[in-house]
Amino acid sequence: MTQTASVSSINSERAGSTRADKAIAFYKTAATLVLLAIAFPLNVTLVLLALGWGLVSWPFRQQRSASGGSKTVMISGGKMTKALQIARSMNAAGHRVILVETHKYWLSGHRFSNAVDRFFTVPAPQEDGTEYARALAEIAEREGVDIYIPVCSPVASYFDSLAKPELSQWCEVFHFDADTTRMLDDKYDFAEAARKIGLSVPKSFKITDPNQVLNFDFSNESHPYILKSIPYDSVRRLDLTKLPCETPEATADFVHQLPISSEKPWIMQEFIQGKELCTHSTIRDGEIRLHCCSDSSAFQVNYEHRDRPQILNWVTHFAEAYQFTGQFSLDFIEAEDGTPYAIECNPRTHSAITMFYNHSGVANAFIGAEKQIRPLEPLPTSKPTYWIYHEVWRLITSKSIGQFFERLAIIGNGTDAI
Repeated sequence: MTQTASVSSINSERAGSTRADKAIAFYKTAATLVLLAIAFPLNVTLVLLALGWGLVSWPFRQQRSASGGSKTVMISGGKMTKALQIARSMNAAGHRVILVETHKYWLSGHRFSNAVDRFFTVPAPQEDGTEYARALAEIAEREGVDIYIPVCSPVASYFDSLAKPELSQWCEVFHFDADTTRMLDDKYDFAEAARKIGLSVPKSFKITDPNQVLNFDFSNESHPYILKSIPYDSVRRLDLTKLPCETPEATADFVHQLPISSEKPWIMQEFIQGKELCTHSTIRDGEIRLHCCSDSSAFQVNYEHRDRPQILNWVTHFAEAYQFTGQFSLDFIEAEDGTPYAIECNPRTHSAITMFYNHSGVANAFIGAEKQIRPLEPLPTSKPTYWIYHEVWRLITSKSIGQFFERLAIIGNGTDAI
């Protein structure tokens, strides 16, 4: 009877928790809809003003011709601002832009941009990616695409690599092959690849069993360690619990709650104190064509270029050593002595590329065949980029007058990424 009562109590608690979660979700959704309704008149006004200005200014626009001839450029990830930014840069340089997104996001506002000539949807990549690859290839063949630039989500980057052999029959694919993408996306393999060529990375260990952590001798280590899932984990990626915990029991409790296995390996990485920075790099045949660096944070919606020659040298050495062609973004910790330690790599476009909104050389960085003297970086006149509704929300939820004016200054001194 006691066991039955205990099970009944647990089930009752779970049911209560589920009801509470549903209630919270309901109120959050309702609040979001109310805020969207409040913003709707402003949005409509801005759209109408933009349309009016577009009609008035259209006859006076000069059509640019691309140096080396106009190309047809296919860009994926159409719902993302970084895809819109690349589309605008290509259009401004005189190229024809095909924007692609999965069926779910068929009504993305970016499809209506003046920078976009055609918009198509494709199936979401899944399983072996065959259907996704075939859909991209059909568009490339039908539209006469010259180059495909994937703007990937964490999941799609590998599928774009799988699609590369089939797609390459019709156009150039500006992306890594499958083995390279797998290596760059694997936090441990990336760290080892950098370490092999003498680049600075934190000490790292691949963990496939909780006992590897519990049996590790932390006594001779000068820094604590953190655990990160090697497969992308949106829930636990911000957990920076330092190891070892205060007691062996606390360490064991923490480690055993994590889904560590040979199928889902983790990386135990040395935690280095310092400033977090993130980068975006566009690379062709091992040459860094375009590079930017910005302060990093967990909620990354603000970008302002930081001049960090040591980080640029790190990225240049890495790209040259492996002769990459594609785009990747790196996360760094800049230690107190200025040494940059790369902590992970994402083989895809970074939203920091929005800082190139007023740079005329972006298209050539992707397409041009000639060597560059040095990588393009955001112009000195480039303003920090942000997303206005994030800033408005932060503004109205400011907890002090100081915070309020800080957010106001960010809005005034920067520019909206969209």
